[in-house]
Amino acid sequence: MIEEKQKQVLVEKLGEPIQTYEDFTASLPAEECRYAVYDYEFMTKENVPKSRIFFIAWSPDTAKVRSKMTYASSKDRFKRELEGIQVELQATDPTEMSIEVFQTHAN
Repeated sequence: MIEEKQKQVLVEKLGEPIQTYEDFTASLPAEECRYAVYDYEFMTKENVPKSRIFFIAWSPDTAKVRSKMTYASSKDRFKRELEGIQVELQATDPTEMSIEVFQTHAN
């Protein structure tokens, strides 16, 4: 989450490897913007385990306009600080980051 007074990005929550995709999506607030990184593990058609690191810019339609503007304007700079990001998603509602969307972008 972005701490506007201190003008910095803070880690609000770290997921555990045992947590599911559903746990991940449930942790995103319904009315506030967030950046999220998700390690999506999957099996290829050849039955080989793989993973892709997703960067998600979560900006729900119900978020305040100021928050949306702050997150949008700082996204690229913040993302440059991260290593290993393979796929970027921008989502304004849960359907834009459904498991099917992850599957499509992972292959």
